[in-house]
Amino acid sequence: RSPMAITAQMVKELRETTGAGMMDAKKALTEVDGDMEAAIDWLRTKGLAKAAKKADRVAAEGLIGVAVDSGRGVAIEINSETDFVAKNEDFQSLVREVAKVALQTGESIEVVKAADLNGKTVADVIGEAIARIGENMTFRRMHLLEGDSIVSYVHNAAAPEMGKIGVLVALKGEDKGIGKQLAMHIAATSPLSLNEEALDPAIVARELEVQTAKALEENATSAKPKPEAVIQNNIIPGRMKKFLEEVTLVNQKFVMNPDITVAQAAKDAGVEITGFVRLAVGEGVEKKEEDFAAEVAKIAQG
Repeated sequence: RSPMAITAQMVKELRETTGAGMMDAKKALTEVDGDMEAAIDWLRTKGLAKAAKKADRVAAEGLIGVAVDSGRGVAIEINSETDFVAKNEDFQSLVREVAKVALQTGESIEVVKAADLNGKTVADVIGEAIARIGENMTFRRMHLLEGDSIVSYVHNAAAPEMGKIGVLVALKGEDKGIGKQLAMHIAATSPLSLNEEALDPAIVARELEVQTAKALEENATSAKPKPEAVIQNNIIPGRMKKFLEEVTLVNQKFVMNPDITVAQAAKDAGVEITGFVRLAVGEGVEKKEEDFAAEVAKIAQG
């Protein structure tokens, strides 16, 4: 089969995602036959890229809405086509109303869509807003969180309780003000999970692959190579430990006081973090044209 054509658009996207140089990005894509995720790993192996965040490839606008009521919180995402609509009061009131219904009925998006909102279903209310405002809207995500106390925080608020990033934190114990700080920390650092147990094993496996390849590559080109055993038993485990500290909330250094971990900050304040939700508008929404190109390429390869 002939190799996939590497387009300028793909190179641009890879550069934006990783911060790598143009020639490096092009070489990476060529080496892995245009597979974006594999190209990111290839660049990281060579030490040419920072760890990539999915959220850098956003192709949606809209708002995250949060609602909290005694030990229960919800965060929802409603997308629009343009950022202009996110500033529209009509759209904002839709987000607010849907968040309220979701807080009461929220088992799933389907259940909420079928629920009553002023005598109509939520789905119908969204449909009417689409007709009125003249833009497509999607009720895309919803996360519920329960705990002794729930704290919410919205970053880049467009109106009260809604904005580009919404965070909920569940605490065990009485929150005397640390909750808001923890929520702001989560907005800033975007942890992958609460702790190591909750981390997706596939993410850990992929990181181990990258760190192993990177350590072996560095050793192979080093003027003073280290014995294989040192690489396997010291260097790679050390880097994995650092990775886990960076992506798990309780092990992260607390933004407000980097001398202590988030877990320690919570403990010092007399609470324990039992869960969190962080939603950012559009994360995980891939740009359509690249997806389409990849599909076509797959079909062509048979």
